[in-house]
Amino acid sequence: MKKLRVLALMHPDFVPPDKLDGLTPAEIDWWKTEYDVVTTLRAVGHDVHVLGVQYDVNPIREAAAAFRPDVVFNLLEEFHGQALLDHGVVSYLELLRLRYTGCNARGLMIARGKALSKKLLAYHRIRVPAFAVFPRGRAVRRPEKLRFPLIVKSLVEHASLGIALASVVDDDERLAERVAFVHERIGTDAIAEQFVEGREIYVGVIGNERVQVLPTWELCFDNMPPNAPLIATARVKHDPDYAERRGIRHQPADLPSDLQRRTAALCRRIYRLLELDGYARIDFRLTPSGELYFLEANPNPEIAEREEFAQAALHAGVSYPALLQKIVNLGLRRPQQDL
Repeated sequence: MKKLRVLALMHPDFVPPDKLDGLTPAEIDWWKTEYDVVTTLRAVGHDVHVLGVQYDVNPIREAAAAFRPDVVFNLLEEFHGQALLDHGVVSYLELLRLRYTGCNARGLMIARGKALSKKLLAYHRIRVPAFAVFPRGRAVRRPEKLRFPLIVKSLVEHASLGIALASVVDDDERLAERVAFVHERIGTDAIAEQFVEGREIYVGVIGNERVQVLPTWELCFDNMPPNAPLIATARVKHDPDYAERRGIRHQPADLPSDLQRRTAALCRRIYRLLELDGYARIDFRLTPSGELYFLEANPNPEIAEREEFAQAALHAGVSYPALLQKIVNLGLRRPQQDL
């Protein structure tokens, strides 16, 4: 394998230490992806230069001129504190004619907007929950056809930011309270979706022109309070102690073979319609009757070694070093016209 110069971009707060000695799981959780990616790429022989980026793109240009990377490993999920601006950094990499890992700027823009992606897929007759958008500064008026229960989320943030058990509401008073929470605490517009009872299903997809659909993964709950909605809250994703206490785990989804084939075909179609490339995770709710409802697509999802994307790849026979190398290779093979 050829030794490559890899420029790894990440939030400055997530630049990992060289060692994990003395750190708790909760402390490690915030930058475990960055640590796993950097240490693994170095272990397989690549020369990795880490750069924290948050408010200024000039350091990228300076690092590129000094380091002359073969590829940029993009681990940024926001810029200037805004998730919607991550596509701007990717556009800047393209302006600099740098090859990079992960999703292109166009796919990031489409997928990050939860309402836009749902409208696009609904047009193509893919099931999505009924929803309404509640912009900041406007009164909360629920459309008559939007029935309870609803789940209220940020329109643009990801990683379950702002999602809690209280996000599932069953009357207009609680809807208004939760929308206000998103407006004031998260600082974004809100979206309220029909809450679909069923299983939480994740599917990893990787590739550019040719794509591979990874084994379907499921978020399982063993010890939740009675009648609690089974959803991926921020605590589920970022509080290891809470997840252990509540018996929350990710595992391969036990699906009939015909449903597995249908899911894979649907993921390929969604991946194309949303103009994604590199790698992404597509989230669904699976009803007891076997209907799949698209929730959202996550371009450049978390790829820590123990998280669902990498574990699904391992289940398909792709080791973690091989997965990262594949992501790098896809970045290197990005079509020249896209740069």
